[in-house]
Amino acid sequence: MRVEQLMTTDVVTVTPETSLKEVAQLLVANRIAGVPVCDTDGEVVGVVSEADVLWKELGLPETAGGFLDRILESAYGNTERASALTAAEAMTSPAITIAPDSAVARAAELMIEHRVNRLPVVAGGRLVGIVARADLVRAFTRSDEEIEREISTDVLLRTLWVDPGAVSLVVFDGKVKIAGRVDNRTTADLVEAYIRRVPGVVSVHSELTWAIDDQAHRTAVSADQLPQRF
Repeated sequence: MRVEQLMTTDVVTVTPETSLKEVAQLLVANRIAGVPVCDTDGEVVGVVSEADVLWKELGLPETAGGFLDRILESAYGNTERASALTAAEAMTSPAITIAPDSAVARAAELMIEHRVNRLPVVAGGRLVGIVARADLVRAFTRSDEEIEREISTDVLLRTLWVDPGAVSLVVFDGKVKIAGRVDNRTTADLVEAYIRRVPGVVSVHSELTWAIDDQAHRTAVSADQLPQRF
């Protein structure tokens, strides 16, 4: 599954000059937790989130100076955003973005790695959508039939060139069981690794066998080495 299948295309955005008060009003009115900040060319230059706005709620002085500065920084960290008046001053920059044809698993990795709740989706340098954690969670609730269809079509046939008819595939309550015979051990490992990255898959039990054991001629396959093709 790709990001473009989950992303929201009707995105609320602000400019760097938008006041922080207006940003807060947009977040509340649209019931969203953050907005991309875009320049006049549509390029994403940052993201303002609820957390960025909350700095104003601390009520910190713009310049405390000396000993008080050290106390505040010890309690709250970098307090510069507490004096922000515009989106440009409050935003997190550079923005962590993702391409529309990226795998949903890659979006999850970025959100976890960078501790963000949403990713602007960018194509050709311009914003085309946004994907949030809630979108990824919804993808995880897909039916067994949808999961089986993606494994057969996207994983086996399109990505690994394995004939779905040559294997036995069963999905029940997100648990995948696959059996059959493939060309080599590397393919068997790749099949299992790719299936684990399909949204909604809870576990994988592989009983695949292979015609050629090419174990001695390859390095171990890890998930982070997989090309992002589905």
